Amino acid sequence: MINDIRNTVLAVLNKNNYGYISPQDFNLYAQQAQMDLFEDYFYAYNYQINKENQRTSGTGYADIKKGYVEVIDFFSVTTPLTPIAPNYTQYSLPSIATTGSDYYLINKIVINNTLVASGTTTGTLGGQNKIIDSNANFTSSGVQVGDIIFVLIAAVPTYVTVNTVDSSTQLDVTPNVINTFPLDYQIYKGSTIKEVERVEQSKITLLNMSPLTAPSLMFPAYTTEGNLATLYPTPELGTVVTSQYIRYPKAPKWTYVDLGNSNEPVFDQSQPDYQDFELFPDDATDLTMKILQYAGVSIREASVVQYAGAKESAEINSEK
Repeated sequence: MINDIRNTVLAVLNKNNYGYISPQDFNLYAQQAQMDLFEDYFYAYNYQINKENQRTSGTGYADIKKGYVEVIDFFSVTTPLTPIAPNYTQYSLPSIATTGSDYYLINKIVINNTLVASGTTTGTLGGQNKIIDSNANFTSSGVQVGDIIFVLIAAVPTYVTVNTVDSSTQLDVTPNVINTFPLDYQIYKGSTIKEVERVEQSKITLLNMSPLTAPSLMFPAYTTEGNLATLYPTPELGTVVTSQYIRYPKAPKWTYVDLGNSNEPVFDQSQPDYQDFELFPDDATDLTMKILQYAGVSIREASVVQYAGAKESAEINSEK
């Protein structure tokens, strides 16, 4: 999609000799245009929610809100949260520091607090990533594939997942981090989760003052402060806390080979840093208009900005 959009942008600019934008400038404008449309998804989704509440939205194939949900879910990422030493009462939220540069916003936090089994490993198979406990009976305890195991490895909270139940005393797990023993472990049911309600900092104190409103194991809550989340009531060490967050789309990059001799760069998607737009093909027109707007500002050509703005407004009105 990125090559088609670039060709369209250049065709519009060249039609009236407005100017030329380099691959570097195009990639810069493309990234900003994608971010603009990505953030517009959330405003458009909220707009459709309001229309639904007013009973003026469509259903079935005309259910626009459902389309936005599917688009936003494409950017959903699920990842375990790491408790913070020494008290392990707070959890690190996804951030630039913990997950790179792709974190946009938290969607929800869930916990797995149904304990299936616990104990201490009594052996290892050296690099084969096994939980071995000769005193356990994983079969009768109900341990299943997909259950989550918490262990402290060199004081670092670590989560692994059950791949197979090899026997009543041995589990195969992933990722491959179990290479020593003894290790204390706790196994939690992977299919039993509770969603944790987000509460504002200004309200949590009042909620905790009454046994009728205080968060409980059945109805837990959390507050955020910076990149940390505090859960109420405080989970036992080992409770699996997972976040679902919305990531940023990957920065698009039109890659090319330079043939020299002042020739136009030739598109080459085999380059290792090539990245197409992550938005859906339906957004190609909007992306083109956004890029033209940025290009028009860059080359100081007001007519390009006006043309792109008019086309974008027409597109928005048609969607409403």
